Amino acid sequence: MQLIQEQKCFGGRQIRYQHDSNTLNCSMQFSVFLPPQAEQGAVPAVYWLSGLTCTDENFSAKAGAQRAAAELGLALIIPDTSPRGEGVADDVDGAYDLGLGAGFYVNATQAPWNHHYHMYDYVLSELPALVESELPLNGKRAISGHSMGGHGALVLALRNPERFVSVSAFAPISNPTDCPWGHKALGAYLGEDKAAWADYDASLLLKAKGCSLPVLVDQGEADNFLAEQLKPQALKAAAEESGADLELRLQPGYDHSYYFIASFIAEHLRFHARHLGA
Repeated sequence: MQLIQEQKCFGGRQIRYQHDSNTLNCSMQFSVFLPPQAEQGAVPAVYWLSGLTCTDENFSAKAGAQRAAAELGLALIIPDTSPRGEGVADDVDGAYDLGLGAGFYVNATQAPWNHHYHMYDYVLSELPALVESELPLNGKRAISGHSMGGHGALVLALRNPERFVSVSAFAPISNPTDCPWGHKALGAYLGEDKAAWADYDASLLLKAKGCSLPVLVDQGEADNFLAEQLKPQALKAAAEESGADLELRLQPGYDHSYYFIASFIAEHLRFHARHLGA
């Protein structure tokens, strides 16, 4: 992996890398925050998955997560939200909710998306293997994300509880098989067989399988997408039915923006630090 940029930040290092991804068949960029404790030894990591239209830089610049991560001794691993580059398929109309910046953290099975759009495998396997071999990380992982990335974090953790110690999300797309964003993206990437969609629906997974991991979800009550797209009530009902350890916090007055994330990110990182042993 190739260093693109490095800056000092709260005694640690905010870094951006580029590498050639075999999983996505393109060059990818990702960001990392290494806390000052990484100078003395390996540290645990929180993987952050961003939402629609974002790159790896949005969270790094807007969330203010580095201060708490530095205090807690947590690395932050921040991938892009989709494959990119020449020859990578995009929505023909340039829509924000399909194609570039909208990988939905699935493994696409339908053309033309299936040549590049395997963000699920990238986040689950290729990226951790890369950073854990090249950076001072101890192999302990938690995962979090926002909106589309909250959906991705929940799905990855629910399907692979052995890979993570905890999971959290901000305003996740909780029930994508039953919302417009999910219908559009899952239909395009996975085809019209809705049985395949269920593997990427956190509410359905939680209802069917439960969850052995602690789960923290924050949702702003002033979020414009709350009723139509996000549907946290489906996630809550699934947790109650399966007995999963879900804490769903509805936050009055907060919307879908990075102001919301910045307001509660330190609490999420402390939540993960307790389970990571940091």
